[in-house]
Amino acid sequence: MGSIMRPMPFRKLLNWVLAEKERYGSIFGLPQEKFFQRRREVYLQLFGEYLENAIGPAAGPHTQLAQNIVAAFLSGGRFFELKTVQVLDQLDIPKPCIAAADECYNVEWSTELAIEEALEEYVKAWFLLHILQKELWGSDQRGFIFNMSVGYDLKGIKSPKVDQFIEGLKDASNTAIFQECKTVLKEEIKRFAVVDEGFIDSISPNICNSVTLSTMHGCPPAEIETICRYLLAEKKLHTFVKLNPTLLGYEFVKDALARMGYNYIHLQEESFSHDLQYEDGLALLKRLQGFAQEQERGFGVKLSNTLPVKNTKGELPGEEMYLSGRALYPLTINLASRLAAEFAGRLKISYAGGGDAFNIVRIFATGIWPITVATTLLKPGGYLRLQQIAGELESHLQDRATDTIDVEKLAELAAGAFKDPDYLKEKRGVRSRKLVKKLPLTDCFIAPCTVGCPIGQDIPEYIRLVGEQRYREAYELIIEKNPLPFITGTICTQHCAAKCTRLDYDEPVLIRAIKKMAAENGCRPHEQREGQATARKTPRVAIIGAGPSGLAAGYFLAKAGMGVTIFDQREKPGGTVEYIIPPFRIAREVIANDLELIKGTGVEFKLGADPNFSVEQLKRDGYKYVYLAIGAGEAKALDLKSGAEKVVSAIEFLEKFKADRNTVQLGKKVAVIGGGDVAMDAARAALRVEGVERVYIVYRRTKEYMPASREELKAALAEGIILKELLSPYSWSEGVLQCQKMKLSEPDASGRMNVVAQEGEFENIEVDAVISAIGQGVDYSILQKNGIEVNAQGEIAINPATNETNVENVFLGGDALRGPATIVEAIADGRKVAGAILAREGALNDLGIRLAFAQEKRLQEINLKKGTLKAPSFLDLSNEYERCLECGFVCNICVEVCPNRANIAVKTGNGGYKNLNQIIHVDGMCNECGNCATFCPYDGAPYKDKLTLFWREEDFTNSQNNGFLLLADKEEPVFKLRVGGRVLKVTFDASGRAGVDVEKGILNLIWAAYKGYKYLF
Repeated sequence: MGSIMRPMPFRKLLNWVLAEKERYGSIFGLPQEKFFQRRREVYLQLFGEYLENAIGPAAGPHTQLAQNIVAAFLSGGRFFELKTVQVLDQLDIPKPCIAAADECYNVEWSTELAIEEALEEYVKAWFLLHILQKELWGSDQRGFIFNMSVGYDLKGIKSPKVDQFIEGLKDASNTAIFQECKTVLKEEIKRFAVVDEGFIDSISPNICNSVTLSTMHGCPPAEIETICRYLLAEKKLHTFVKLNPTLLGYEFVKDALARMGYNYIHLQEESFSHDLQYEDGLALLKRLQGFAQEQERGFGVKLSNTLPVKNTKGELPGEEMYLSGRALYPLTINLASRLAAEFAGRLKISYAGGGDAFNIVRIFATGIWPITVATTLLKPGGYLRLQQIAGELESHLQDRATDTIDVEKLAELAAGAFKDPDYLKEKRGVRSRKLVKKLPLTDCFIAPCTVGCPIGQDIPEYIRLVGEQRYREAYELIIEKNPLPFITGTICTQHCAAKCTRLDYDEPVLIRAIKKMAAENGCRPHEQREGQATARKTPRVAIIGAGPSGLAAGYFLAKAGMGVTIFDQREKPGGTVEYIIPPFRIAREVIANDLELIKGTGVEFKLGADPNFSVEQLKRDGYKYVYLAIGAGEAKALDLKSGAEKVVSAIEFLEKFKADRNTVQLGKKVAVIGGGDVAMDAARAALRVEGVERVYIVYRRTKEYMPASREELKAALAEGIILKELLSPYSWSEGVLQCQKMKLSEPDASGRMNVVAQEGEFENIEVDAVISAIGQGVDYSILQKNGIEVNAQGEIAINPATNETNVENVFLGGDALRGPATIVEAIADGRKVAGAILAREGALNDLGIRLAFAQEKRLQEINLKKGTLKAPSFLDLSNEYERCLECGFVCNICVEVCPNRANIAVKTGNGGYKNLNQIIHVDGMCNECGNCATFCPYDGAPYKDKLTLFWREEDFTNSQNNGFLLLADKEEPVFKLRVGGRVLKVTFDASGRAGVDVEKGILNLIWAAYKGYKYLF
């Protein structure tokens, strides 16, 4: 039932491995193309054993079950730190126990299996790795190492069951499981191509000759030393002792996390004061190093354990949780640097703490190895990330001629870690990728970028078209939904990128830049007007406002053959894009390209029109429909105690700047108030005004919570603009802007931290001008005088499905409805209104573009991208399409991120790309860690929401999941099925038909699993 894992018998595991590989060319969901095969005959030596590589999974979720270890091995892992065992092996670990959305947290620490079961899993894995190494690559020389991990006190380690575990891994020859594995392998000998009985007999029973000691936070130094001496002298094990990042001290760690942007992580000072202190730890290591030499055993330190932090957001059960991942890397590498310097480089360090493809080579180059990872494997790509890491490390293995650490190189690496963008919070940000959509039982593949885009652009499709240099098709696909491809390809705020799966790899795909590339290469200016109609049909539509929303509505309506006139009081169309957004962000030529497309549909423009329009008069003039896209032109007032009359609105300033910057005077020092993109534009424009020497952006929260896009903020800071965080303007007089100091408090409903004033604490900033960028409001009087209802709270009466107001055939959209929003949201409103009008007229014909792709080739290419971290290239977009994971075509993230391989991609064979595979969840392999729920793009949890395969009747009964259980495996198999609250028996005939009232897709999935994946049952 759910969190109870059911270890598989060795025969079942072996059959699964062989059957899946033979039928699908994969093992535990890992495609053979992504197996890591070394290219160089180079070995490292550790504790007298050979190691093909220096990388592997840390003691944790990836070394708990045999299949996990196999998956890690196939992907490139060669050093396996087995999950920690302790005498208390019947723990009820709260679930979910992992939260790895960015930096990782967990509330589990040792294996959830009984000690006897843990031993069996490790022996089974030991045999499987030998067999795979021989069968796949013909190697007799073992190139991997198992390292046991035990804890947490001497009494427990000396207990009979832990002692039996230790002795069993030292020499498993007399264990029942060792004999069982040998027997099964010999009975299945005919299924092997290379393995023979001699090879099976040669598999050593000596599984581990080393151990990593894991101790609880707060374990006394004397206890740690006694345990290490026991393991070294009495158990004759080479020993690593795991130490905690608390050795760095409370103030150091607190300051470091804050500087990196993790100021929401709350530490407990007692976690540091009650734990091993640095000087005591240093003395301890020196004594143990000497003792190990006397015992002729290897000794080193494992850095580092996780960091205990307060659970303030309720992400996991309990009051305390343990931090790991990229936030831990700068701390761990600095602790490593300190200790290495103390020992002049002569201290063996086994490393774990935020390792990934971006830093592994640099860590190894200092002389630190082996290196184990966990958090990176919990993210999309999962185990496949090891292939890249192992591949990049391989070419550096020969550099390790000595075990001495390069203290200077390590110090340099540690010093730069706190500034490395890969480990700063702002790289990933605080926004969730989750979509507010329920996870369906079947057919769940979805492109989060497309759903996140207000106009639903077919982003993965046009990215692939660009990658195949089919630019014209890409352009036509884009303008099916977006008539402003040049504008949005230049300045779109990219809601799509905020949902991109690549956020959980490295950085989002450069979607906007690829769109611009498609427009520049696919647009043919001489063809832009070919679709222009010679005569307009009725009914006619009047659009008030020639900004993005009005232009979009006009395009879609005119393209469908309706008569459209766009009115605007200005002399040029384009609205905010034409008059407000600074020229250093968008050139007028870019705007002109999109206007040509819109004019090509036959839209009529009436510019310089009277702003005091009347809806009734427009209707009398023959316009059946009216769309109000008038924008939000009322600047919100900055609440200051004094000097408010001197404040300039950002929109007013930017309009003057764009018209003629030489007419603008601001003085030498300028403060811009706000944290959005308009604030960034205003600050960057102000810096370009003659005479301005210094510009400040004053924001009441920290930059992690700014609504501005990351690139706009980075551009502003790169130009020398000074960010003043946690300040709220209080007064402005006599050239002094006085700001109230703020501090972060509890998060709001969106997850963004609230702020509260630090009473009596202020900061003064000398400025000559203050520009307010705190937002724009809607002039409701324009709406009200045309009969549109607006209540006291500013809520406008509209039908949300169509944007029609209470006045018949009068629609509202864009900033006038939303308040200040983005260009693409304005386009979305224009498209919605156009669709509503066309539907009312029976003229809607939205068949879209049908694209032709080689589906199997596409699937293979996507699979090869999985698990590979690759930073974007802003200077060369030619290969950027290779970073797109095309999630709407095939997702399988829940399969990738499951450490236990409990989510299975099942090929249903029903044809069509939506049926490349479906997902089933295997109950007996799941411990409900929650990791698949973290990364599923839906607001759902695959381990609860996907169709579940049960192995036992009791597990079926104790679960509420929709799922199935095989009752009778015969010519016409019988299943028990629960779906939608109903429980029924289902019998399939030989052709896969079942005469029950159940959705066909569910029955097809059960039958496909039974026929094609029998090894699952």
